[in-house]
Amino acid sequence: MTTPLRNGPLLLGVRHHGAGSARAVRAALDAASPRIVLIEGPPEGDALVSLAADPQMRPPVALLAHAVDDPGRAAFWPLAEFSPEWVAIRWALTHDAPVRFIDLPATHSLAFKDDSEEGDAEGNEAGPDSAPGPGDRERALRIDPLAVLAEAAGYDDAERWWEDVVEHRGGADGDDPFAPFAAVGEAMGALREEYGDGGHRRDLVREAYMRLQLRAARKEFGDDQVAVVCGAWHVPALGAGSTATADRALLKGLPKVKSEMTWVPWTHHRLARHSGYGAGIDSPGWYGHLFGAPDRPVTRWMTKVAGLLREEDQPVSSAHVIEAVRLAETLATMRGRPLAGLTETTDAIRAVMCDGSDVPLALIRDRLVVGDVLGEVPDAAPAVPLQRDLTRLQRSLRLKPEALEREVDLDLRKETDAGRSRLLHRLRLLAIGWGEPAAGRGSTGTFRESWRLRWEPELYVRVAEAGVWGTTVLSAATAKAESQAVSATALSEVTALAEQCLLAELTDALPVVMKALADRAALDADVGHLAQALPALARSLRYGDVRSTDTAALGEVAAGLAERICVGLPPACAALDADGAAEMRAHLDGVHTAIGLLPATPDRPAGDLSGRWAAVLRKLAARDTVPGVIRGRATRLLLDDGRLPEDEAARLMGLALSPGAPPADAAAWIEGFVGGASGGGMLLVHDERLLALVDTWLTGVPAASFTDVLPLLRRTFSAYEPGVRRTLGELVRRGPAGGGARPDRAEAGIPGFGAAVDETRADAVLPVLRLLLGDPDPEPNHDHDHRIDHDDDLAGVAR
Repeated sequence: MTTPLRNGPLLLGVRHHGAGSARAVRAALDAASPRIVLIEGPPEGDALVSLAADPQMRPPVALLAHAVDDPGRAAFWPLAEFSPEWVAIRWALTHDAPVRFIDLPATHSLAFKDDSEEGDAEGNEAGPDSAPGPGDRERALRIDPLAVLAEAAGYDDAERWWEDVVEHRGGADGDDPFAPFAAVGEAMGALREEYGDGGHRRDLVREAYMRLQLRAARKEFGDDQVAVVCGAWHVPALGAGSTATADRALLKGLPKVKSEMTWVPWTHHRLARHSGYGAGIDSPGWYGHLFGAPDRPVTRWMTKVAGLLREEDQPVSSAHVIEAVRLAETLATMRGRPLAGLTETTDAIRAVMCDGSDVPLALIRDRLVVGDVLGEVPDAAPAVPLQRDLTRLQRSLRLKPEALEREVDLDLRKETDAGRSRLLHRLRLLAIGWGEPAAGRGSTGTFRESWRLRWEPELYVRVAEAGVWGTTVLSAATAKAESQAVSATALSEVTALAEQCLLAELTDALPVVMKALADRAALDADVGHLAQALPALARSLRYGDVRSTDTAALGEVAAGLAERICVGLPPACAALDADGAAEMRAHLDGVHTAIGLLPATPDRPAGDLSGRWAAVLRKLAARDTVPGVIRGRATRLLLDDGRLPEDEAARLMGLALSPGAPPADAAAWIEGFVGGASGGGMLLVHDERLLALVDTWLTGVPAASFTDVLPLLRRTFSAYEPGVRRTLGELVRRGPAGGGARPDRAEAGIPGFGAAVDETRADAVLPVLRLLLGDPDPEPNHDHDHRIDHDDDLAGVAR
């Protein structure tokens, strides 16, 4: 039997996203059966509220409003299944009662200049892009109503107080469904008398608009047929005696912007307080469980936890569940709580299921207490054209947005994976950060990519922002790439953009980018800029190969850059300070790798360019005016490429480490030659002549200079693997032989080394190498010479 409304409209003051409030609202609406339901929210949402009845709509969802001329200026109004506002909407749609939002329109709220005030006292109407502003000084003066009431009740935790008085107290049969709202309204009235607006000055304007909408609904449907669901903080203001004239005066002259609104999926992670959302709660997953559990919420919760731990291969049995429930209920009784709350259940889980460890609790909090739920909205919801095209591509490529972070490995030789790669690269160019490249577990070649994907609700705002570039992902990415190419000022920016265009297969944008690249390359005379740009071009040529893109023009530009680097690098490396030398050394490595990747052209055979580069390295290695770190690095690159005999490398090292060389310069040469992750440690392990030169130089450094070179040497050798450092220490302790000739390791008495390479033992590893490299044993009828060459290659690897 229902109870009619009396004495004016029914004001249901709630806590946003409170499961107990949601249950109470449903009970009050069932009892009152109002003819219209008014809800705190932007009135632009009235046209979209009917979509809440669509079977495809699944909370958590949010109303998203953004300024048409500035899509980055946006705000969300999230709703979970356990939000009182969502329960009121669903009740009204089920009972054919109209629903109206009565908060300040988004056209005004988005136009406010001061973005620092993120909503009302309950935190509603919080935008994701709020920036600090003049209101920061007042923020400390704003009150949290729940915190004040909790402190008055003797609680130091507002969340725990709310659980005790609302969430954990189920209504008994015969209880007055309106009594909780009367008590909350009375408490909030006392707070408003004490604190006024509580530092939330914009609330006065919002509440004036709410009163005007409430008056209109009362006039249309009658005083006793209107129910209002709003934040409890606003209840006293809605019932206050204020004239319509005074309320209109508060609203006069408000700024306005043209806005659009739609429904977007939301996540439990974004409902959590730690995400920065003003009305966030600590445990949306827990509140959702309390709202949805028909009975025995603690027992059902422990069962969920046990299932999660079992999925992670943790030994959890039914006995654990039973003991955890008993312990949680006992703790609640000892602490005087009406029901075991999240604190008690967590303590019980830690003691019984986790053996006192907090490590599994992190997983439980992330997956259950907060949760990884991502809502859904119907296709009929309004969306910008770019969003519709993105949704279409996601479905066709079977790349579903998910709130939980996951890694995806793509094989670009497959059509679907290649399409996914194109989409993700195009979205990155549009600053829609759905995916980030990750280090793959498989091949590091150009045919494989690994991505780390995670969809966040804020990305809908980024999609709206990117909509100014085009109506489809392809057209928007192409237009933005062309615009960036024209406006770029640095050569490295254009080369990076060319790489992005090839990865995203933006063939229409490439001519514009290539023209800008040629123009910038022709005008830029800085060798450092050229060296910084070349590696990206070399990578782009490889990606073009994989994606069957015509990169002939790009290859010409890259070869031209390489030639200009070869001419300008030696003079650019002279007379550099320590920081400049370190930067140039990094450029040296990048150019060396890039030249090795550049393909041959009709005008420039690959061998010619490699030969010119080797000549440049020889000049750098031999010039005394070049800093030691660059000379050492050039020597090492030549040695690794087989363009420098070992005797010549030892001679150059001997010159660099001679007594007449300044200790700091000698230490820099060593850093360039054997420093970093370039395998220099293993080079010293296997070439005792070089190790002896380093050892002899180091022991001869004067005491006054030793402290100056020590940090540089420590940085050089600390990059080696522990096993390499240990082996070097053993070799130095045993005294490696010096001199010009390579010592006989057997004669030197070093255990484990023979007088020469044992060819028979080395060849024994060939069958294993064939299996590891996927190369079966050649058939007897294969070409004999080919067999010999192939085995020689494998033997070289083995040795």
